[in-house]
Amino acid sequence: MRWIRRAGRALAWAAGYALALLGLFLAHAWAGLQTEPWSGGTTVNALWARHQWVGEPHTEQEYRALADLLRRNRITDVFFHAGPFEADGSVPPAKYANARRLVEAMRAHAPGVRVQAYLGQIRKVDGHGLVDLDDPAVRARVLETDRIFLDLGFEGIHYDFEPIYPDDRAFLDLLGRTRDLTRSRGAVLSVAIEQLTLVDRAQPIYRAFIPRGWNQSVHYPPRPTRDYLRRVADLSDQVAIMTYDVSLPTKAMVNWHFAWHTEQTLRLIGDRTTVFMGVPTYRPLMDWAEDLPMALRGVRRGLDALDRPPAMPFGVGVYAEWTTDAGDWARYRADWLTGRE
Repeated sequence: MRWIRRAGRALAWAAGYALALLGLFLAHAWAGLQTEPWSGGTTVNALWARHQWVGEPHTEQEYRALADLLRRNRITDVFFHAGPFEADGSVPPAKYANARRLVEAMRAHAPGVRVQAYLGQIRKVDGHGLVDLDDPAVRARVLETDRIFLDLGFEGIHYDFEPIYPDDRAFLDLLGRTRDLTRSRGAVLSVAIEQLTLVDRAQPIYRAFIPRGWNQSVHYPPRPTRDYLRRVADLSDQVAIMTYDVSLPTKAMVNWHFAWHTEQTLRLIGDRTTVFMGVPTYRPLMDWAEDLPMALRGVRRGLDALDRPPAMPFGVGVYAEWTTDAGDWARYRADWLTGRE
């Protein structure tokens, strides 16, 4: 029975070690809340906007009010939801019936704001999902759809295909071909992608034991490795990190989450492309811990940890226009645009 006692001692030591590490992490996260970040925000920021702006008519007064909101909050890029893609990569014209009028109104009332077509869909993975990007014909049709929106006057294409796994070569091919298209039109390509994986080396374990695709209750988390995120950055003009919806139970842990991802992401790709760190104004699963002030504080802490500012522009991406009220915008200005208004 000696081996049982030895195994018991080993398990006890392992449990004690794990608890000690957890204690150190919680203490570190708590300490991060005790001091105010010194970094201010930036004036290069993005906003995800609702589909109605593209799909429905609006009054001149409504366009002016939107333009005023964008100016007051230093929003440089707006991702106007214009899709989603159909399974074949198209978007029915009825879904974007008001697109040209929107573009004209933004040019008139918010000439400094880049208007982008926000297009995406659930990517088919292992038989689950809708759009099969592995099919060259689908990728070609996506590019045809992009051309339609660029012809309407949009100044950028913003992709949000989910889930994207770090072995997704078809997505990289689509990015490369889309970048060639947007650059030929003097437009930009931006991409929304999940936050970095915490441990790249865990990917083979995930692939071996956890199914992929979003139609399953348990699935392999679709987060990019460092190498994959660098490749996405090199094929894009802007990368928006979907840092939100973290499902962590305390403010200290949420603060640490946003700080860590901001620091790691900007160190990794901040010299390669413009980066927007996504922050939430909706009510996430654990809304007592995750909110806009805590996210902005975490982003600023991440900036504090950098040795120098990134070579490329960076800021936050507010998700989303349809969940952000006047109080949220006031807090955003106070916490992020401090000293810049």
